[in-house]
Amino acid sequence: MTQANSSSEAGSGAQSGTQEYPNPDDAADVSLSRTPVLVVTPHPDDAESGAGATIVRWAAQGRKVVLVVCTNGDKGSSDPEMTSPKLAAIREEEQREAAEVMGVSEVVFLRHTDQHLRDTYELREQISRQIRIHTPDTVLTIDPNRPYIRHEDHYVCGRVTLNCVFPYARDRLAFPEHIAEGLQPHKTREVYMWGSLEPDTYLDVTDTFDVKLDALSRHRSQVGQGWELREVRARTRYAEVGKRIGVTYAEAFKRIEIF
Repeated sequence: MTQANSSSEAGSGAQSGTQEYPNPDDAADVSLSRTPVLVVTPHPDDAESGAGATIVRWAAQGRKVVLVVCTNGDKGSSDPEMTSPKLAAIREEEQREAAEVMGVSEVVFLRHTDQHLRDTYELREQISRQIRIHTPDTVLTIDPNRPYIRHEDHYVCGRVTLNCVFPYARDRLAFPEHIAEGLQPHKTREVYMWGSLEPDTYLDVTDTFDVKLDALSRHRSQVGQGWELREVRARTRYAEVGKRIGVTYAEAFKRIEIF
């Protein structure tokens, strides 16, 4: 794995520039490679598309991976006979199937309406709750910073997740109702973001790439038509990423270490 450190304002140890730092996957203490992962995704299928092979890799290492799906995906169809309630049910079942393929331990459906995700107290509380419940060392989400044309749900999911990592889930007084329920504040160690225009971390996913494609193919309502062409494009795209570090396939991320 090749990676460069991204500074964060989330603590007293912020640094500038680029430096190497220990890879927890290679640490002498193997427990570091088995710490929990929380994946927060805008829609069913986004996590598989952007980071599916990495999710498979981490799950295979013995890490508990929990997938939080923010919206129900009930707008993603061009079928004139489809209805939103029917599509939401289909996509939830497809997500469960894909998660099982990837080795995900648990799927949490927040069921916000597709194309209506907003930065609200409710969403901040829901994502912070999952961080406090599962105490992940690693949070994986979509990069919200793509300019110009972007899906608003993608932006809101990524931005709110980052805000929940720091400061909401960390600060005891942010959600007093959590404390009353026995949920304690949690400090996440690192954030990985897929879909970044400025990635600095490349993971070799050659051994898990076929499983990623298998998981993505389970979202039949989204990729059922033209799957063969989509598979070819995916292999071409991630092979190009792999060339960056001299492997067959790689996934690219922006990584932020929280000090």
